[in-house]
Amino acid sequence: MPEIATYLPLLLLLMGIGALAGVLAGLLGVGGGIVLVPAFYYTFAGLGYESGALMQVCLATSLATIIVTSARSVASHHKRGAVNWDILKSWAPGIAAGAVIGVLVAAGLRSTTLQMIFGVLGFAIGLYMLLGNAAWRVADEMPGGALRWVLSPLVGFLSVLMGIGGGSFGVPIMTLHGIPIHRAVATAAGFGFIIAAPSVVGFLFVDVTDAPPWSLGAVNIPAFLIVIAMTLMTAPLGAQIAHALDPEPLKRVFGVFLTLVALNMLRKAVGV
Repeated sequence: MPEIATYLPLLLLLMGIGALAGVLAGLLGVGGGIVLVPAFYYTFAGLGYESGALMQVCLATSLATIIVTSARSVASHHKRGAVNWDILKSWAPGIAAGAVIGVLVAAGLRSTTLQMIFGVLGFAIGLYMLLGNAAWRVADEMPGGALRWVLSPLVGFLSVLMGIGGGSFGVPIMTLHGIPIHRAVATAAGFGFIIAAPSVVGFLFVDVTDAPPWSLGAVNIPAFLIVIAMTLMTAPLGAQIAHALDPEPLKRVFGVFLTLVALNMLRKAVGV
C-alpha cells in the first residue's frame, strides 16, 4: 500500500478545487462542473494519471458532485418558491434521454476529442457570460411541442459531454424566453439533477484503463467525496459575497477566465 504522503498533493489540490468551485457556484450561479472538469483534468494529468480516457473520469466525477449540489440547491430554491416545476416536469424526460445518449457517446470518445468538445462549448458559454445581456429575448414563453423535444435532449446531451449541470445551457434558454433570472437559475438546478443522476449510473459501468486511484468505473471516489465536502462548506460563502457585491462585473471577469481555459483545452487537444 503506497504511503499516504504519496497522495497528499492530490488531496490538497482537490480540497482547493472543491473550495473554489463552491465559492463560484454560490457567487456567480454557475455550476461547479464548468470549473471542476478542467481542474480535475490538469490535476490528474499533472500528477501523472493522464491517459486516453482521462476526460471520461473528469466528466463522470464532476457529474457525481452535481447530483448532491443540485439536489441541495433545488431544495433551497423550492423553499423560496423559485422553482418552476411545470418547466422542470415537461423538460425532464427529454433532458434525461439526452443525458443517457451523452454517456453512450462519451464512453466511446478519446480524451482529446472530449477536450475539444469542452473547449468549443466552454468558449461559447464564456462569450455569453462576457457579452450576454439579461434583457435579450427571443420569445415570451418557453418552447413547447417539437422544439422542446429538440432542445431538451440537446441540453442533456451537451451537458454530459462537458460534465456540467443544466445551468450553462438551461439558464440562457429560459431567460431568452422570458423567465426571470432567479426562477431560471432555480429551475436549472433541477436540470442538473436530471442530467447527473442517470449519467453517473452509466459512467459507473464504463471501463477506464489507467484511471486515478480508487476509481469506480469512470467516477473517482476520493475526488467526489473531497470536492463535495469542500463545495458544501464554501457555496454559502459565495452566496454571501454575491449579496454584498454586484455579481455582474464578476460574471464578466469569469467569462474571460472561462474563454481562456476553453482555449487552452483546445490547444492541448490539437497538440500545440
